Amino acid sequence: MKSKNKQILVVGDRLLIRPDKGDKTSPAGLYLPPSVIEKQEVKAGIVVEVGPGIPLGAPDDIVDEPWNDSKSDVKYIPTQAEIGDYALYLGKAAIELEIEQKGYLIVPQSAILILIRDDIDKIVS
Repeated sequence: MKSKNKQILVVGDRLLIRPDKGDKTSPAGLYLPPSVIEKQEVKAGIVVEVGPGIPLGAPDDIVDEPWNDSKSDVKYIPTQAEIGDYALYLGKAAIELEIEQKGYLIVPQSAILILIRDDIDKIVS
C-alpha cells in the first residue's frame, strides 16, 4: 500500500484490513446478527493489503556447511486472501494501528474465519 510519501509492506501471512463500522449488514450483503455485533468477538472489514505468505526454507539449504553461502530465492505459501476481499476475523487477534489518521488492523491469516469475494469467476476457476 502506498501512502503520500511512504510504502507500507505487510510481512508474512498477515493482512492489512480497513475495519467495518459494525452495521447489521455488511457491504457484501452478509447479515450480522445482534449477538455478533454486541460481543465484538467476530469483526469484519475490507482487505487493503496482503503479505507474501508463509516463508518456506529452500530444500537445498543445508546447515552442514555454513561456509558455503548459497543465495537462494525465498519461496512462500501464499495467503488465500486478496485485496478487496471482505473478511470476517477474530477481533482478539487483530492489532490496531493508524496510518495518516486512518484506522487499520493487522490480522494474521489464521484469524480469518471467512472471505467474501465479489468475483465469482475467480473462485470457481
